[in-house]
Amino acid sequence: MMTHRLTATASALGASLLLCFGAGATAAQSSTAANYSSTDSWSADMAHLTVLPGWPRKDGSRMAALQIQLADGWKTYWRAPGDAGIPPVFELDNSDNLAAIDPQWPTPGVFMENGMRSVGYDQSLTIPVVLTPNAQGEAIKLRGQLRLGVCKDVCVPVSLPVSLDLPADVNDQDSRIRDALADQPMPSQKAGVRKAQCQLSPTYEGIALTATLHMPSAGGSEFTIVETGNPLIWVAEAKTDRKGSTLTVTTELIHVEGDPIAIDRSSLRFTVLGQRHAVDIQGCSAS
Repeated sequence: MMTHRLTATASALGASLLLCFGAGATAAQSSTAANYSSTDSWSADMAHLTVLPGWPRKDGSRMAALQIQLADGWKTYWRAPGDAGIPPVFELDNSDNLAAIDPQWPTPGVFMENGMRSVGYDQSLTIPVVLTPNAQGEAIKLRGQLRLGVCKDVCVPVSLPVSLDLPADVNDQDSRIRDALADQPMPSQKAGVRKAQCQLSPTYEGIALTATLHMPSAGGSEFTIVETGNPLIWVAEAKTDRKGSTLTVTTELIHVEGDPIAIDRSSLRFTVLGQRHAVDIQGCSAS
């Protein structure tokens, strides 16, 4: 059951082109712009995916999107899904002319599963993606698979292939993509965040993190997701407390293989979800 229904439905890759992501997939495609369909769709019992080809950007990259329609009662997960969620993964190892993919995640919701919170989406959503080619002006050929978890009474992992060509001259200024871009968490400066401070201290298993965020309220009962940028570091569900214009976030960081942890404060990321809006805070200082 949903504990929040927030204002929306809501890193460039290394050489492996594997990214925590979400979707489902197979496609028919055309290699020429003249014959190119504006969307290519894949269906599964629990989800339906449409690829929106989008438009070329001035820097040579392409703004495209994945539009996912979930079956009634089903949900899927955000990039940091919480303890009860399944992180989405987007693999494009076999793609041609693709150097990087950078998803622009819309604001997610928070819901309860077996007494634990998870973070994700329970209705149609559009995920804009910035695709950076190796060679500008040439088609990007997506090849790989998308893996995600979809849940209702049970959770089901979905892994489906992707094969789609995006000609460089396709220019579809799709309002659905623009609406989704506007639906992302607000940057910290725009949200009025004055300062983000982090204190780190050792625990028996890892590191305790206390973040003090000097910021206006995002509305109602706020919930904070903490990310480290390291998939081998598990982050406990954070506790969020507000007093006036200060939000205090506490959690524990533990290496999944039991190794020592070194935390770079600049890599810490805090997403504060509120009833009015969400806020994206990247990095914090020691004082």
